[in-house]
Amino acid sequence: MNIFQNLIWNYYHTHGRRMPWRTISDPYKIYVSEIMLQQTQVPRVMEKYPTFIKQFPTFKALANASQRDVLSEWIGLGYNRRGMFLKKSAEIIVKKFKGKLPQDEKDLLTLPGIGPATAGSLQAFVFNKPVVFIETNIRSVYIHHFFKNKEDITDSQLLPLIEKTLDRENPREWYYALMDYGSYLKKNIGNSSKRSKHYTKQSTFKGSNREVRACILKTLLSKPLTFKTLEKHIPDIRLRQNLENLEREGLLAKNKTQYYVPN
Repeated sequence: MNIFQNLIWNYYHTHGRRMPWRTISDPYKIYVSEIMLQQTQVPRVMEKYPTFIKQFPTFKALANASQRDVLSEWIGLGYNRRGMFLKKSAEIIVKKFKGKLPQDEKDLLTLPGIGPATAGSLQAFVFNKPVVFIETNIRSVYIHHFFKNKEDITDSQLLPLIEKTLDRENPREWYYALMDYGSYLKKNIGNSSKRSKHYTKQSTFKGSNREVRACILKTLLSKPLTFKTLEKHIPDIRLRQNLENLEREGLLAKNKTQYYVPN
């Protein structure tokens, strides 16, 4: 295990990635970065993160912002529900937790859009707690090093190894190191996570239902439109169904004649 730990630390000390949320201790700013990174590539987050933080610098500022303003700033990060969840979480944190991000896992899991992996990452990165959690790059590292030539590996097989190798004195930096090394492996050796039983390939954005949803929101953020006008902008047979889904999720609203993004 010492050989493995030294390998990870040596790589990180030489090639660790510089990211704005890694050099700060502000829980809010780290929280925003974690939600952005859930399903978006790092370069895209690096581009959007500074402007989002400038527009909404605190939990209170985000809680008081309109949904329209938040979604306008979120456009380009994908999975726009995460932007809405982020705002709703900020409202809960301001009201229930007096504007401070809770440290307890049970409390974190009550926030919209927060699952066990994100709750774990927040405990590690915000509070430097020696918790055990797993995400895609971490998964790749452990499969690559401990499960060579094996398939259908479960997270339950990986978690004991993650716990055994965890740097309990500096879990924050240790997880940064694991993620950076996992990113290196994916780019240079291949994605070991494909051998995970939990692996699912993300569909291509171009032509996908996600693209239709993104086009609808981007169009309606400019101004309310009727269905017929939207059809001219987005001539896709999935338009009506996506409008209904977005309305049901609270990302859109509809009056008698027009769809719009609510404030």
